[in-house]
This record gives sequence, C-alpha cells and structure tokens, in this order.
Amino acid sequence: MAEFIFTYRTPADWTPGTPDGIAAWTAWFQDLGTALRDMGKPVFNRATVGDSPGGAPLGGYSLVTADTLDGALTLAKGCPILAAGGGVEVGELAGLPG
Repeated sequence: MAEFIFTYRTPADWTPGTPDGIAAWTAWFQDLGTALRDMGKPVFNRATVGDSPGGAPLGGYSLVTADTLDGALTLAKGCPILAAGGGVEVGELAGLPG
C-alpha cells in the first residue's frame, strides 16, 4: 500500500471552522476509514517563498493510503473542500532508503 499526501487548496472566501464545515470534514474522514493514516491539520497562517503556481491558499493536509494514485484520487473526490470551490492536490510519498 502506498502513502499519499492530500494538500487542500482553499478558495479566497473560505471560512474555516463553521459548524457545517466541521460536520462535513468529520463525516468525510470517517468515510475514509482505514485509508486515513493521519487526519493532518488545518493551516491558518501562511506565507510563500518563491513561485507558487495556481495561487489557491494552502488550507491543510492529510495522509492516506491507497493501492494506486487513481485509488487516492477516488478518495479525494469526496473531500468537502471541492463543494466549496477549492481543490485537493494529491501526491504519492516516496520511500527513502535508510
């Protein structure tokens, strides 16, 4: 099983911590079941060094497991940030020797 990072990109008008938002994220994390390796944390203060393509602010991250990138993308499609106009960047984490 491979490990993937989900980085959440939020729309400019995103308001974190609303009761409906918390309920939606909680339900989605529960739906991920054993694929959820680390719920991660939201990001509130941020800054960028260098070029940051896309411009959508970083909203947080999670770690999940899946058999393939396509499997991880399927899991990401249920993320509540999508309904709010945001996005999920999905990347497979490489194992390092040692």
